[in-house]
Amino acid sequence: MSMKFFISDTHFGHANAIKFDNRPFNSAEEMDECMIKLWNETVKPSDEVYHLGDVAFHTAERAEKIIKRLNGHKHLIFGNHDKVVRNSRTIRDLFVSTREYHEVREKELRLCLFHYPIGEWNQAHRGAFHLHGHCHGNYEYPRPGKIMDVGACCIGYKPISLDEVVELLKNKPKLEHH
Repeated sequence: MSMKFFISDTHFGHANAIKFDNRPFNSAEEMDECMIKLWNETVKPSDEVYHLGDVAFHTAERAEKIIKRLNGHKHLIFGNHDKVVRNSRTIRDLFVSTREYHEVREKELRLCLFHYPIGEWNQAHRGAFHLHGHCHGNYEYPRPGKIMDVGACCIGYKPISLDEVVELLKNKPKLEHH
């Protein structure tokens, strides 16, 4: 049975991400290889992975080689640093879908996927989840809600499963009405 996974801000090839996030790697190459290994140990080829943006800081050729090595049926929600992906039809074609925003429904659960954290999302008052990236764990939510930063540095540098997301968010309060 296939599973759903989520991740953001892998920043493959981005040496400054190591410094910015205090990532435990000595070089961009070491980071890339470690994250590829963790990804493929976590995700089966038949699983679905939603990447919430900022995939790579490589040339198009290098980014393409890395994305091809990653297990799963990959979907991309564009981030602010996805210029290489946006500009390459070849790389975009490695993803099942590419878009700015997406909603996933799984049984009674709704997940709103966007690169950036947002204060209101579809069905937030009814318990829908919002998964985002961009903030690298440095965002203080102004109000309670079922919201989570799935940036690589926040979730152990490997995709997080839907089951893990549900476990982490199920007891958080719903977004309050104001």
